[in-house]
Amino acid sequence: MCMTLDGLGADAVGVNCSLGPRELLPIVKEICASTSLPVAVKPNAGLPDPVTNLYNVDAEEFSTAAAEFARCGVRLLGGCCGTSPEFIAALKEKLSAEIPAERSVKLSSAVCSYSDVVTIDCPRIIGERINPTGKKRFKEALRSGDMDYIMSQAVEQQNAGADILDVNVGLPEINEKETMVRAVKAIQSVSSLPLQIDSTDPEVLDAALRVYNGKAIVNSVNGEERSLSTVLPVVKKYGAAVVGLTLDEKGIPKTAEGRFEIAKRILQRAQEIGIPKRDVFIDCLTLTASTEQESVFETVNALRRVKTELGLKTVLGVSNISFGLPNRELVNSSFLQICLANGLDLPIINPNAALMTGAVRAYKLLANIDKNAVGFIAAYGGGEYAKTAAPATGSDISPEGLKAAVERGLKGESAAITERLLESFEPMRIVDEMLIPALDKTGADFESGKIFLPQLILAAGAAQSCFEAIKKSLPSGGMPKGRVVLATVKGDIHDIGKNIVKVLLENYGFDVCDLGRDVDPQRVVDAAKEKDVKLVGLSALMTTTLKSMEQTVKLLKNACPECKIVVGGAVLTADYAEKIGADCYAKDAKATVDYARKVYGCE
Repeated sequence: MCMTLDGLGADAVGVNCSLGPRELLPIVKEICASTSLPVAVKPNAGLPDPVTNLYNVDAEEFSTAAAEFARCGVRLLGGCCGTSPEFIAALKEKLSAEIPAERSVKLSSAVCSYSDVVTIDCPRIIGERINPTGKKRFKEALRSGDMDYIMSQAVEQQNAGADILDVNVGLPEINEKETMVRAVKAIQSVSSLPLQIDSTDPEVLDAALRVYNGKAIVNSVNGEERSLSTVLPVVKKYGAAVVGLTLDEKGIPKTAEGRFEIAKRILQRAQEIGIPKRDVFIDCLTLTASTEQESVFETVNALRRVKTELGLKTVLGVSNISFGLPNRELVNSSFLQICLANGLDLPIINPNAALMTGAVRAYKLLANIDKNAVGFIAAYGGGEYAKTAAPATGSDISPEGLKAAVERGLKGESAAITERLLESFEPMRIVDEMLIPALDKTGADFESGKIFLPQLILAAGAAQSCFEAIKKSLPSGGMPKGRVVLATVKGDIHDIGKNIVKVLLENYGFDVCDLGRDVDPQRVVDAAKEKDVKLVGLSALMTTTLKSMEQTVKLLKNACPECKIVVGGAVLTADYAEKIGADCYAKDAKATVDYARKVYGCE
């Protein structure tokens, strides 16, 4: 709630609203957990009666409830509407035995607009298009005062995937200060993204930050004494974050070591003036590969050192790398991927360039930042996924609400709705009329390409949470669906497909005996006999293990002739499955579930 107050120039956070102490407590807890500033609280004496105008909390109740604020770390307590000297005296007495709790708040690097906070906890795209450099149309807009064009660039970049917008209106023949103020106001009227104010003129920065609603990034300061002494005070005054360029009076150092030393100097000066380390971002400067090819990896090496040794967030104007070269976007995207892998947090790029934005999204996916590929699939998987990935806005305690929660993969909400529905629905009715139809739909959407594997697994996990709730309400013995043995055959260590099958089978109410991977044929036979199953599922991904599958099928047919066998895996075909004597070839996990339901007569 208040994470961006730290550094904005405030000395403390005051909480004073028309709520009683009990109602105010959860709000205060959240504030104390999200800011390192001292917190002062003045609750009301409850709420007034609209007829008598008397408040509904007396001094004893007020002081007892308000004392809990000290346990949250509140440093100053008082009373607002409805309180009196009696209330304050009671509060003082209660607090005499209380020692304010020590708060340990780990604050993240973050910037914000009037409505949105962007935490820099992973690569975030800074849109570069609001900048006249090399843009004839933009220069014309600045000369003519065409704010509509500038606003359209902001909206276009936001829609393309930018997280922050760089705003640079530096043109010699215009009044930069006046134009910057107009541009900041205009952009904020159409976009909720935080802004990076891009100017080296302290007066321009001061004017822009004065009208900016939020916590901005200042781009930039550098290692020159004149820049350090004039820009950093403005940054501190407005509580902004700042980009430090690794250059000084001698220019841009050729080596990573030289740039790293300037970065250290900028950090030291920023901290001396009171700018916290989390608000200092370093730009190690991209030089043009066409003329300074040997400097490309000096930039990369400097970036890595700033990130790992100084622990600072890093910024880079990526597209400078390709100036003067053909196929610039290819060069840019390749360089961007190298930099991301070496710790780049804030690439300044054109978000409309598909290769560039795609490189950031793919990196987040591959680096396990974009959990379950939610962002990647939302961007590239088609319109259907937007609905599936949408966060819940509140639990709809109904059959349709449960289906929707499962389809969106909302595990906690799905379980909570199930528990409530069990109060009025029979367990198996929930399974048959709500959960299985939801799983059928997600399976069909997966087969048709409307959703993708991570979303299928999320939906399966949500349904599993529902089954766990249902199992608690059933008599011992579980749900009467059937038992299945699963195994990845001998010699094959790939089990993702088998694991997905297991999750889906369990969600449909089957009791699964999972033997794991690289399973000896005789062990499969022994398990089938011991568990007395009607169905065994075998998986193989490697062509070299198909003989193992054939051997396992043969042993099963001889030892358990009544047991059905379903096989699957990337290297199998329906013809091969028939050839080795399997009863069913399943092209995917959903097909295995369908066959299991057929075998056990629960379609």
